Amino acid sequence: MKSQTITVEQFFNEHKAQLHLELVAGAEGLKREILEPTVNRPGLVLAGFTKYFAFKRVQALGNAEVFFLRSETAEQRAHTYRKFFQFKIPCLVFNRNLKPDDQMIAAANAAKIPIFRTPLLTMNFISQATLNLESMFAPRGTEMGSMVDILGVGVIVKGESGVGKSESVLALIERGYSLVADDIVKVHLEEGKHVIGTSSPLTRDHMEVRGIGIINVAAMFGIKSIRSNKRVDLVISLKAWQDVPDVDRLGMEQQFLEILGTPIPHIIIPVKPGRDLARLIEVAAMHTKLTITGYNPAKELNERLIAQMAETSARQK
Repeated sequence: MKSQTITVEQFFNEHKAQLHLELVAGAEGLKREILEPTVNRPGLVLAGFTKYFAFKRVQALGNAEVFFLRSETAEQRAHTYRKFFQFKIPCLVFNRNLKPDDQMIAAANAAKIPIFRTPLLTMNFISQATLNLESMFAPRGTEMGSMVDILGVGVIVKGESGVGKSESVLALIERGYSLVADDIVKVHLEEGKHVIGTSSPLTRDHMEVRGIGIINVAAMFGIKSIRSNKRVDLVISLKAWQDVPDVDRLGMEQQFLEILGTPIPHIIIPVKPGRDLARLIEVAAMHTKLTITGYNPAKELNERLIAQMAETSARQK
């Protein structure tokens, strides 16, 4: 897990299309850092109350703030801007296609603070920008393995080179399931509890098959064979049969693997010639789907056996 350092430039480049952002001033300050993953409206600060100011956040101006500034004289505005830009704010966003006046543009350029404008309504911008920032600030990492969406269950398949991981994933795709990532899964934490897996945009749609090379999955199997991201519900480790001395035959105790501090159900599948790994992975995903709903077949069988033993014991008495 690594901490995130988010700059205004990153925020702008990643979300300018969705948020319809246009840079109007302060281009020299695009390297400024956004330190908190939310948005603030600085109305009270512009009005002179500076004892509390969430200046580490993206600042959003709407009709209320702009009309207040327009009500001030040029001299008052100059004082307001000078005081406002003394704070190390990351950037300023004008909503509803409102425009900063020349005084503010000059002050922002001098302080090297970027100013953007967007046609979005203020509350719509704040809601969407906050979601985007939370995603950017989420803990991130990478997991070695390939990820597939099987019946709505996100499965990361791990294994040593040559164990049959790619062949298994390819067989699952042929059965109609969707590839999320090949070889390296990029993961991030969503809402502090869900681990989301995705692939690098550079390698998306592609996977390596030993002996064949790189294939384009979407071109070969159709667009439905690709999914851009999926919650991680299960991790399956493929291991050589001789490397798994104690095979769990009942599955009474569920194992977990920690990803970004979150426990994810973990199943080890022993590999040897003749085993249909794709089918086993598919069944493991189905089994996980059932256990998520609270049904545990091993526990059910164990309870039946205990009940039968108790019944037999009672008869013998």
